[in-house]
Amino acid sequence: QVQLVESGGGLVQSGGSLTLSCATSGRLFNVYAVSWFRQVPGKQRELVATRRRDESTVYADSVKGRFTISRDSAKDTVYLQMNSLKPEDTATYYCAALDFGSSQYNYWGQGTQVTVSS
Repeated sequence: QVQLVESGGGLVQSGGSLTLSCATSGRLFNVYAVSWFRQVPGKQRELVATRRRDESTVYADSVKGRFTISRDSAKDTVYLQMNSLKPEDTATYYCAALDFGSSQYNYWGQGTQVTVSS
């Protein structure tokens, strides 16, 4: 089992910055990737950013150049640095972990709310 706990959400003005944290614990040796997703009520969940075990990263076009996913191995924490925030970035943000060999994300955090005011 892997446990994921998000923190760092809040209210920020348009153009501002926010950093989300995802503290991970448990059977991390089998985790292939950790990703950040976001979801707005009534809309489909969106994959925002992924960091793979080999440290490669992938971003949604909507956040490319503004968001950065990173990991502090000493703290087993994955971060999502969000800059130049826009009202359309408002959502509940979730981190999720994908095990090696799995086709679907195996573990999810509880989510943290990000609200960007215009």
